[in-house]
Amino acid sequence: MNSNRLMIYIEKAMPKILFVIALLSILTTIGIVFVLITETVDFFQRISVVQFFTGKTLKPLSQNPEFGVLPLINGTIISSVIAMLVAGPIGMMTAIFLSEYASDQVRRVMKPILELLAGIPTIVYGFFAFTFVTPLLREFIPELGATNILSPGLVMGVMIIPMIASLSEDAMSSVPNAIREGALGLGATKLEVTFKVVIPAAFSGIVASFVLGISRAVGETMIVAIASGSSKNFTFDLTQSMQTMTAYVVEVASGDAPAGSTLYYSLYAVAMTLFIFTLCMNILARYVSRRFREEY
Repeated sequence: MNSNRLMIYIEKAMPKILFVIALLSILTTIGIVFVLITETVDFFQRISVVQFFTGKTLKPLSQNPEFGVLPLINGTIISSVIAMLVAGPIGMMTAIFLSEYASDQVRRVMKPILELLAGIPTIVYGFFAFTFVTPLLREFIPELGATNILSPGLVMGVMIIPMIASLSEDAMSSVPNAIREGALGLGATKLEVTFKVVIPAAFSGIVASFVLGISRAVGETMIVAIASGSSKNFTFDLTQSMQTMTAYVVEVASGDAPAGSTLYYSLYAVAMTLFIFTLCMNILARYVSRRFREEY
């Protein structure tokens, strides 16, 4: 009898407990955004918004400091594009193979092995890019600097492959087999079924995997901090050292920036820029995902 009452109390209390946990995550997000906004406002009271977003020079530690964020945005976008050029095609082709061509036995072996790459610490990837990939690339590109944006971009792509491959494969595997069988029954080839039936049907999930991959590349810290250097260059030369927004946050946070200084507040301004950049990307991805979900 007592056990039954206990179970009744647990059942009644569980929705409240779950509500508190869900509310805690929302309040945490609100707190983070609030801190970013307040500290960013303090920064823009000292530095012009136009100067910050249009300036091509970032010299926060010079006697006449300049705070132009374009070099950081440039480095972030270039490294992310390189990473997605590697991870996108390879991850997608891997997902197609696992979902449409591999046997169940091969899938059970390959997918866990592929996902092991996601468990490697990013600092290991960073040193791998710096000590192995960069010297290897310099054999073919002699003008490549000891720190550059090409090497960490390529390694980030390798790191993101399991995420895109696994999530895309899950989305494609969730497409009912009846749709595949119907297309095959109408005379379509395996390749036509894959690209004209399965991929369009799973497109919203595939878009979600690519968005997560891009967000992972944009938010990556240790690989670019180790292998791309800290030079705040506004250039499109992939052989040169560049700095991303996340690497700048690490540099300032781990340096001697006194609290209340302009350098200290610039950390939050860059973090807020990164937050807005990621938010806009996710909004766009949700719009694309919903549109194709309605069509298919």
